Amino acid sequence: MTTQALPSAAIPTALEVLVILTPKRGVTVQQVMAVLPAEIRATVKLYLDGTIRQWYSRGDGKGVLFFLQAKTEDEARAIMETLPLAKEQLMDHQYIPVGPLMPLRMLLGTETQP
Repeated sequence: MTTQALPSAAIPTALEVLVILTPKRGVTVQQVMAVLPAEIRATVKLYLDGTIRQWYSRGDGKGVLFFLQAKTEDEARAIMETLPLAKEQLMDHQYIPVGPLMPLRMLLGTETQP
């Protein structure tokens, strides 16, 4: 299967950013657990503020997923850098901007962005 870039009209405007967090190579469970109480307090505050919209544990037990109310990766990165695990440099972060499922526009006959 060949990967081709989508036309710019088919690329959604990001509404949220998915952040995938996994412990850095060599980080122990004990290192994470030492920071976890502060991390939980900080993430609960972001959730109650509406910044973290959804949060999940990975099914493979290797980290967590956050959906952040952020329009860009840079905005999401700035939010995540305030958290204790990031300050201690214990986690790797992957950022994926997400938006509406664009092929659904074909159902409405509006194949370009509004």
